[in-house]
Amino acid sequence: MNKSMMKKQSKNGGKGLLPYPVIAAAVSGNVDAINKVLKHYEGYIAKLSTRTMYDEAGNPHLCVDEELRRRLETKLITKILTFKAA
Repeated sequence: MNKSMMKKQSKNGGKGLLPYPVIAAAVSGNVDAINKVLKHYEGYIAKLSTRTMYDEAGNPHLCVDEELRRRLETKLITKILTFKAA
């Protein structure tokens, strides 16, 4: 593996790209493949659904908005199932 590939992997959490067979299986409706795609993007989805909440004293706390997280996962699943793979 060359240095540029290692940099790309470190930028996105070391996960790299999803293999094409996983994407194709997910598009076909394979539940295990869809779960792999969700697992691949779970950190990104958690980051997108992180919100600042305030306690009774007004202190800020970062929390994952679970409703928003579920909505983003549902949107991803919907897009997977309507994606046209070549």
